[in-house]
Amino acid sequence: MFSEEQNKLAKIAKVLGHPARIAILQYIIKSQSCICGDLVAEIGLAQPTISQHLKELKNLEIIKGTISGTSVCYCINQDNWKKINAIFSEFLNINNNNLNCC
Repeated sequence: MFSEEQNKLAKIAKVLGHPARIAILQYIIKSQSCICGDLVAEIGLAQPTISQHLKELKNLEIIKGTISGTSVCYCINQDNWKKINAIFSEFLNINNNNLNCC
């Protein structure tokens, strides 16, 4: 019933629809490096909660992780970040000349 593009956009929006995930992404972007154990202290949520949010972000491939000893270090997946940016840019710029209809 919905196009592949609509489903993809909705899936991305759903994952990004939680403020904890936004905070995690902002922290990783701000750090400009891989993040290992800093997130619990920085975000203020319990480790299992952080892990669940990281899992959602990783499933969508917004972030990627590398195993370093007993910890996993996360960083932004630059290729997919650019794709997501393009998807949202295209959506937000759809026929923006007709936004003054009401």
